[in-house]
Amino acid sequence: MRLLMLTFLLPLLAGPAFAAGALPDAIAASGETAVLTVHAEGAQVYECKAGADGKLAWAFREPIATLFADGKTIGRHYAGPNWEHVDGSAVVGKVSGNAPGATADDIAWLKLQVVSSRGSGVLTGVTTVQRINTKGGNFAGPCDKAGAFKSAPYSAEYVFLKKG
Repeated sequence: MRLLMLTFLLPLLAGPAFAAGALPDAIAASGETAVLTVHAEGAQVYECKAGADGKLAWAFREPIATLFADGKTIGRHYAGPNWEHVDGSAVVGKVSGNAPGATADDIAWLKLQVVSSRGSGVLTGVTTVQRINTKGGNFAGPCDKAGAFKSAPYSAEYVFLKKG
């Protein structure tokens, strides 16, 4: 009975902990301060490709998303991965950590180190980007034609951080 209760309660307890600010260690950015948090709505795009074993499978190709703050479009997110703000500032990241999404349908939560930036604005000086609170985005299923594309709708929060 106790095990059954824990099995039921643990998922309920885990969700609010992340929403309240406790992040998995793999994507935490200690010593950094958030400068901007945005909501993203878009799609994860997959391509049907032959794997190392020669069998066709869906492979992640790129994200395409619109970034929102206070209900207004403030930028875009696309392959690279790149994030561009309407003020002209932009960053490019490289994955440095990940944690599973809440369900099998949800893409992973990520920590990305900024490897380059351009322009001047709110993203100037950003060193880390976190992708959290993901919903959707994973795509599975058979693919039978190399070069075919599928997209899986997703949403997430992106947190842009600076050292110090």
